[in-house]
Amino acid sequence: MDTTPLPPTRGNVPGAQAVARAAHLLRLVTAAGTDGAAVGDLARLADLTRPTAHRLLSALRQEGLVDRDDATGRWLPGPELYLMGTIAASRFDVTSLARDIVRSLAVRTEESAFLSVRRGDETVCLVREDGSFPIRSFVLSEGVRFPLGVASAGLAILAFLPPDEVDAYLDRHDDLSDRWGAAHAPTRIRSRIADTKARGYAVNPGLIVEGSWGIGAAVFTSTGEPQWALSLTGVEFRFGGERLAELGRLLLAHAHQLSTRIAGR
Repeated sequence: MDTTPLPPTRGNVPGAQAVARAAHLLRLVTAAGTDGAAVGDLARLADLTRPTAHRLLSALRQEGLVDRDDATGRWLPGPELYLMGTIAASRFDVTSLARDIVRSLAVRTEESAFLSVRRGDETVCLVREDGSFPIRSFVLSEGVRFPLGVASAGLAILAFLPPDEVDAYLDRHDDLSDRWGAAHAPTRIRSRIADTKARGYAVNPGLIVEGSWGIGAAVFTSTGEPQWALSLTGVEFRFGGERLAELGRLLLAHAHQLSTRIAGR
């Protein structure tokens, strides 16, 4: 009989639950940006009691991963995150490769253009460049996270994952319609995935904020995995008819350019 021990899983690694809770709080603090977040809001979003959230935040503060503004009581990203980030950037960051492409997309379309990266079951916005059109959508900015399949960037990435990964993701997140509305029920998301694969880019017709449209195109690793996405957002009347098709062509061209540049790196 084979007595080789099974590899540990998240469920049986000692201390895994505490680490997961602390990591969730850390992500929530960074998502709040320079405004910071109150402990009560963080506890609610993390589904923790206020004392538990405060205890974990205090531990993170002791390690320099978060900080607390004593005047307002709000929690902010800590200095240690900056140091970690500068080291991790050399391996994971593609913003230096992408920034001119995002800027070109904003200039060519006159809309707000973005680069987002997949992090687990979410996308995180890394770069925002605003175009010249004076009316803008502010649904997305640096540091904002969305579940895959909600914003156009995450839908573009989800659409080009292997089918079994899509199935597993939707099984894990069968509450998306509760959090984001009926348009995010699994059958509706699957329909938009099919449309995205047929079209080549994703369209979000005001499903997060009414009247604010977005389109997204996946950016691939050298092995063909959808790891990033370029996207555009703007007001509804700017994303209709022939102009939508033209925006889509420009978006796909810029996404292909970035995929090629990443593969060459």
